[in-house]
Amino acid sequence: MTSISIDPANTTEIDVSQLLSAARQDAARQDADAADAEALGQLLQLYRNYLTILATTQLDRRLRRRMSPSDLVQDTMLAAHRDFRSFRGGSEPELLCWLRQILVNCLRDAIDMHLNAQKRDMRREVSIEQVGATLDKSACHLANVLADRGPSPSEPARRRERAVELADQLAKLRPEYRDVIVLRNLQGLSFNEIADRLDRRPGTVRMLWLRAMDKFKQTYDDPRA
Repeated sequence: MTSISIDPANTTEIDVSQLLSAARQDAARQDADAADAEALGQLLQLYRNYLTILATTQLDRRLRRRMSPSDLVQDTMLAAHRDFRSFRGGSEPELLCWLRQILVNCLRDAIDMHLNAQKRDMRREVSIEQVGATLDKSACHLANVLADRGPSPSEPARRRERAVELADQLAKLRPEYRDVIVLRNLQGLSFNEIADRLDRRPGTVRMLWLRAMDKFKQTYDDPRA
């Protein structure tokens, strides 16, 4: 079994390529059991918060009454564990693309199960990839608003990672704070749209967002500092 120790408080120092390689070695073992999946578990755990943000953008009021973003992410994690041997990529961006596709599939299954959908909803089919593609830009924008330190020399190469880093920062907040920031700042929804999504009044959502942003500014720790 291949094992790599990870300090949850210092994920910025993780060599993801090394962890990916270790997970692939464990998955390739013919006699692999639950204990041998440790490296894969560590690898996938790095992206739980990132996937939670994407899941948050996809669940409307109807689905939220039946499942939470964490439920959708848990289904995604279980599917990723089960099907990891089919992953053929060798880089972190390829892994994220693969995980987003699994999230899409789990979302479709949830719609079929809970809403009795008979046809594919094409808007939902493309929306997660659209959110994933624009999350980096939104994450950098929000991070710069909170801590205007200017770009670091390695910023272009780290653009994707900042989306994951921001997701980890948002995970420190209460779920309702995280959700309203994701929907308002990252997805760009109006307060009326967020109110409909969260089944709240627009005025309540506005006050919730103000409190959430204030708390986020207090807790935000710029990884570039």
